[in-house]
Amino acid sequence: MTETSADHRFPCNTCGSDLRYAPGTSQMTCDHCGNSQHIEGAGPWAGGSLREVDFRSNINRDLPEEAIEETAVLACPNCGAQVEFEPDMHAAECPFCATPVVTTTGTHRHIKPHGQLPFAMTETEARKAMTTWLGRLWFAPSGLQDFARKGRRMSGVYVPYWTYDADTKSTYRGQRGTVYYENRRQTVTVNGKRETRNVRVQKVRWTRVSGRVARFFDDVLVLGSRSLPKRYTDALAPWDLSALEPYQPEYLAGFRAEGYTVELEDGYAEARQIMERMIIRDVKFDIGGDRQKVDDLDTSVGALTFKHILLPVWIAAYKYRGKSFRFVVNGRTGQVQGERPYSAFKIALAVIAGLIVAAGVSYFIALEQM
Repeated sequence: MTETSADHRFPCNTCGSDLRYAPGTSQMTCDHCGNSQHIEGAGPWAGGSLREVDFRSNINRDLPEEAIEETAVLACPNCGAQVEFEPDMHAAECPFCATPVVTTTGTHRHIKPHGQLPFAMTETEARKAMTTWLGRLWFAPSGLQDFARKGRRMSGVYVPYWTYDADTKSTYRGQRGTVYYENRRQTVTVNGKRETRNVRVQKVRWTRVSGRVARFFDDVLVLGSRSLPKRYTDALAPWDLSALEPYQPEYLAGFRAEGYTVELEDGYAEARQIMERMIIRDVKFDIGGDRQKVDDLDTSVGALTFKHILLPVWIAAYKYRGKSFRFVVNGRTGQVQGERPYSAFKIALAVIAGLIVAAGVSYFIALEQM
């Protein structure tokens, strides 16, 4: 039978209040009495270790039922995020876009996470990184700076990703280009006089080639969500995937987890594009020469596995003139990315100040020339 997961709440064995994962440690702590509890054990079905799962078995729906779970989620009507909330919560603000979410709780049936990178930065550290980043935005509205100064808490969210391992072998046909030069007589005009000179002209000699290349891809990372602009989440890289832990719900205590909205097969299609670019680079290196052309490429994929993992992101959403602006912080490294509004008033003042300075410089230049 498909498991329906409980929310990630763990009672303190001293006072009964909720324990919360302490970023950068292997402890859960109680905000009420200060008690701490060590996180032990491994994931619920990973067999004590973080392992790869056969991709084709999943596509054929051969995964065991214990690999599937249902979680209670609230779906944001604006950005489409499906974020886990407490079962008794039916109204909240979406952490991805600051849209009020008032709805009945739905469920998200999905492949259980196989692993996660626990948060290493606290909310205070992440907010400091974001505030520093915002302080460098010259033309941001004053309200945005107020948003940072007021210290509104950021939301810690585990964002879903897929990783893919693939053993590939490729055959290709192409052309190798060798650059050479020819001397040609050419008439040119110099100081109004026509002269005939020798000019070196670059040419390329093409030779047809064929061959094979092979590459094993390890942990090709694909975002499993559409709620955040991909250009920002991509810019949060690199992620220290070597530090992945087998999935343990204790690491999610006090945080939220987003359900994936990019299905496994769609994620693999994106991963194949990433692999293809790397394979083409390998082929061009194998062709050699000064220039390369790839006319035909055929890639076969042998062993193909995947993992569903959760990566830690601190998120702040700011509303300005009816539009949401998001700021994201890598919960491991503190790397900040985001989108920002521009203050037309500040830009206008800067333009006016620039014109005044230019006029002043012109005035003093004119005085010196008198």
